[in-house]
Amino acid sequence: MQINITQYLEKTAGKFPNKIAVNDTQKSYTFLQLQQNAQQLACRIIDKKIINTPIPVFLPKSSDAVMAFAAVNYSGNFYVPMDTKSPESKVKSVFDTLQPAVVLTNTSLLDNIKSFYNGEIICVDEKFETISETGKIEKILLQIVDTEPIYSIFTSGSTGNPKGVVISHRAVIDYIDWAIETFKIDEKTTIANQTPFYFDMSVPDIYLMFGAGATLYLVPDEYFIFPAKLMDFLNEKKINFVFWVPAVLISVANYKLLEQKKPEYLEKILFGGEVMPNKHLNYWRKHLPNCLYADLYGPTEITGTCTYYIVDREFSDEESHPIGIPCRNSGILILNEKNELAEINEQGELCVKGSSLALGYYNDFEKTAKVFVQNPLNKHYPEIIYRTGDIAFWNERGEIMYVGRKDSQIKHNGYRIELGEIENAALGTGFVKTTCVIYDQNNKIIVMFYEAEADLILGDFRKQIAQCLPKYMIPTKYIRLDAMPMNANGKIDRLKLNKKVND
Repeated sequence: MQINITQYLEKTAGKFPNKIAVNDTQKSYTFLQLQQNAQQLACRIIDKKIINTPIPVFLPKSSDAVMAFAAVNYSGNFYVPMDTKSPESKVKSVFDTLQPAVVLTNTSLLDNIKSFYNGEIICVDEKFETISETGKIEKILLQIVDTEPIYSIFTSGSTGNPKGVVISHRAVIDYIDWAIETFKIDEKTTIANQTPFYFDMSVPDIYLMFGAGATLYLVPDEYFIFPAKLMDFLNEKKINFVFWVPAVLISVANYKLLEQKKPEYLEKILFGGEVMPNKHLNYWRKHLPNCLYADLYGPTEITGTCTYYIVDREFSDEESHPIGIPCRNSGILILNEKNELAEINEQGELCVKGSSLALGYYNDFEKTAKVFVQNPLNKHYPEIIYRTGDIAFWNERGEIMYVGRKDSQIKHNGYRIELGEIENAALGTGFVKTTCVIYDQNNKIIVMFYEAEADLILGDFRKQIAQCLPKYMIPTKYIRLDAMPMNANGKIDRLKLNKKVND
């Protein structure tokens, strides 16, 4: 039985010592090198005499960052991936919350850290003078139980205020075991990582590599700006598995790139983090019909995924597809406004129970208590559920349908409206590449931002939308953008759009 995530690496390094584990185009580690370097670094951390404490890893997305994560876990602590491109004020605010005893970075970023942090710093690219003392590591790991933290990811969510979500080893182990079995991941799998390490969608990329002996390629960020280069990269590295945010797949579809270049080795295309429009999914399915497509749903607070849907039927461009069924060992409750189980087709808040739940928010018991609550259906013993803030319902097929965020459901002219329905209708017209709908609270109007060709005749677009939606849902204001603003995780930056509406 797995207790600590490093047990995956131990087993895999024994089976495939000379196989490439991770490659960032500049540097590679075999599984044996990854294990040995992580253990050497872990010994330096152990010498600081800390355990079960957060250790920020201030490194760019790289092979060294993956090695550093493993080292932190070998040392009996938990890592916090940091965004090296964030403003100093944001990084400092995370450090203020963590009060870290040790920080991991490299020599080129050392001065950045020293400008606001005067504690212990270890540079992962310095020459290690000591050979790892595995006995020292084994002694530490004997003290660890599977409910202790593996990492904390700071997420701002829709509010913009960072929250340090703390995830346990057990949660990740459950996730990875399920994913390996469900998607048949093995040593022949080649993974192309897209998301930054401070985003929870990177977790399966890293630990499917640890657990199954897959090879992980870290795709340079600039390739996602130039999708043609991205297709070349997928073919060059013979990538057969991706788990990406929809924005990347949408971009490829908008450029109609698959008509020029196809990823020849791709077999499994997973997506998550936000809604994947069927218009763009249908483009991919048309040009790569033999691939498996799967939608994985879940917030950071439940280790990233609690439901999944393997696309098994046709959908029109304007339809929504399900977010599927619960993952193994994830309990899904859809609770109506009376805190009762919702009936079929009745909307309610999606809530989750099980080992995938985060331990809470680091150093914030008040925020933790607001969303990690006692199951209102259980009056007999403590049972914590996480209230996601997402609205969903069960359909007649026994699948979960995602409606949208509670905070994106508005009351307009007496009607309750889900903004995502307006976005789906706009995409279904075929006039726009992508869209985002915002409610202007000051003027009480619905505003649609859209990305389309400059010669789009707005009157035709509006007329088509009017045929798809009831009058009370039709946007009042339309704003064309050359490109949607994106946040660091590759999602549409709704905070920026809200600011643009209110400016």
